[in-house]
Amino acid sequence: MDDRDPDARWPVWVMHVAFFLLLGASLARFLLRHPWEARSPWIIALSGALAALYLLGPVLGTLATPRRIAWLGTVVAVWMVLVVLAPSFAWCAVPLFYTGLRTLRPRAALGLVALLTAFVVIAQVQLSEGGFDPNLVIAPPAVAALATAVFVQAERQAERQRALIDDLLRTRRELAATERREGTLTERQRLSMEIHDTLAQGLSSQRMLLQAAGRTWDSDPSTARRHVRTAESIAERNLAEARRFVHDLAPADLADGGGLEEALRGLASRESAAFRVDGTAVPLPDRVQSALLRIAQGALANIREHAGATSAALTLTYLGDQVVLDVADDGRGFDPAAARGGAGREGVRGHGLPAMRVRAQQLGGTLTVESTPGEGTVLSAAIPLEVRE
Repeated sequence: MDDRDPDARWPVWVMHVAFFLLLGASLARFLLRHPWEARSPWIIALSGALAALYLLGPVLGTLATPRRIAWLGTVVAVWMVLVVLAPSFAWCAVPLFYTGLRTLRPRAALGLVALLTAFVVIAQVQLSEGGFDPNLVIAPPAVAALATAVFVQAERQAERQRALIDDLLRTRRELAATERREGTLTERQRLSMEIHDTLAQGLSSQRMLLQAAGRTWDSDPSTARRHVRTAESIAERNLAEARRFVHDLAPADLADGGGLEEALRGLASRESAAFRVDGTAVPLPDRVQSALLRIAQGALANIREHAGATSAALTLTYLGDQVVLDVADDGRGFDPAAARGGAGREGVRGHGLPAMRVRAQQLGGTLTVESTPGEGTVLSAAIPLEVRE
């Protein structure tokens, strides 16, 4: 079992507590039944030594390292001496079963369990005051076998569960990587088609017109000038298309050089929304500024077109390790669960929640929406300040 797992931690502590309870009870039983004998100092000293040794176990971990194995051998040896001197210490073997099974390989662990069980049987026979009792010979091996079977089954189940979780995590990572690749390829394809249908065709036309102008420049100057004017007109259109590409890829509000805060303040002013900045501002990467501005634009567009709100507010918060953009409104609200299923405000004019969520996730961030019908909506986008480029 993995002690880092909270569900696996409590059985370990139960076994630790059980060991010290059994050790204390065994010592108390011996002292009560044998007030003072020549072996009493040895038993008290060995009990203290066994308790101190057992306390070292968690420090050494659970892996079968040489130090851990040497520690386990020492603990078992001290316990065996105690059992020889005072058979009442035999039941301390139960927590030692568990410790051995967690530490050693299966064959070695089963050998240790068999050895401990043999000592328990011998001790019980010695403690028997009414003659030979078959239960004293049969019960300890049966208990040991049952405990071992339960532990092995639980360990196998935990191993299968860990393997399943690892598979799920690996599948999720692969799916996320595939989705990112597909998104990148889709965007590249869109841009390539746009460039081919506008800039590339325009440049090709300009080249043909200028070549034609060059051929007729001496023989027909008027025709050559007409070709040049046509090429100039195509160049103007291409320049407009190039500016449109720049506008699409980098928000125009950020292109003015005022930064994210000024862009958000201008956006809020145009949309009649309040704007506030909390925390100490720090420089943000261009991708983060662009993503947060696009998210704010999409959120305010949804508020304008669907919320029926009387007021809205933008809040940009710097939290040291991340920057958070909150967009709140007092509109009619909606059911986020229904929106995830395809209803509500998803996918509206390209400003839907999926697009906002993708923008945040591409930068390692998250987007959350809190909304209740009739009680408004709060959208929050959190982006780590250290973004993987």
